[in-house]
Amino acid sequence: MKTITEKSFEEKQSAELAIGTFIISSFLFVLYIISNENPNVLVIAWPFAASAIILNTIMIVHLIDRFINLRECRKDIAVKILILLSNIPITFLYYVVVMK
Repeated sequence: MKTITEKSFEEKQSAELAIGTFIISSFLFVLYIISNENPNVLVIAWPFAASAIILNTIMIVHLIDRFINLRECRKDIAVKILILLSNIPITFLYYVVVMK
């Protein structure tokens, strides 16, 4: 009888990055709304948004590389990719609200 052992993908940085960028971008969005659309908040928010996009892109590329190379952990890696990608529609919604 052959036993199958499932290895789990033990990487926490991608979830921490996704949650961290979501919390900070939400805080900046609420701060912008509360401050009556003060443009000074955008001076802080735009560089953060640009760096968050770059960091999330690097992490997604890393996870896609792991997804291709680690066949036994694809389910765990796919969930982490989806968590990172879930920030895109939220950020787009923030962008649309701020631009209107």
